Amino acid sequence: MKNIAVFASGNGSNFQAIIDAVSEQKLDATIKLLVCDKPGAYAVERAKAAGIDFFEFRAKDYADKQAYELEILAKLHEYNIDLVVLAGYMRLIGPNLLTDYEGRIVNIHPSLLPAFPGKDAMGQALAAKVEVSGVTVHYVDAGMDSGPIIAQETVEIAANETIETLQEKIHKVEHQLYPAVLQMLVSKFKEEVENV
Repeated sequence: MKNIAVFASGNGSNFQAIIDAVSEQKLDATIKLLVCDKPGAYAVERAKAAGIDFFEFRAKDYADKQAYELEILAKLHEYNIDLVVLAGYMRLIGPNLLTDYEGRIVNIHPSLLPAFPGKDAMGQALAAKVEVSGVTVHYVDAGMDSGPIIAQETVEIAANETIETLQEKIHKVEHQLYPAVLQMLVSKFKEEVENV
């Protein structure tokens, strides 16, 4: 398992952490493609700077979710993608991708799932006044942040925490944890292929 496609919707800081891990030889994989549903997002600039091909689309330009997911699927096949890595991709994955890439789509989420799934997980954690949040890497299923958990790391929330300071702490953990987990998965998939 070597070829990765990263899906992102925004700034792409986790995408950058994965790019860096590959260039530092901490992740034995090739990022073949960025898929971005927000044309002009900064993640696309990161792809251009790293010489990574990208596919931009707007969901509203398609008849329905199936239509754009079938186009994404064709791109994934064209690039021989083995593993789909969601890094701030703000759309639920539909049945076409889930069926074709079952057990090979992973996501990172800024909370200790199952706590605070969905949007604004950090805001949810602050509103709930919890003392600990964190980061979860999990397999993707049809639900919202509900797939099997692969790895988690905790982040303590200070009494005077703001969304900005918590975001900084969470990102720091994400940028270490995600590439490490991806390397673990890549190694595992390689072993499985060799043992077939």
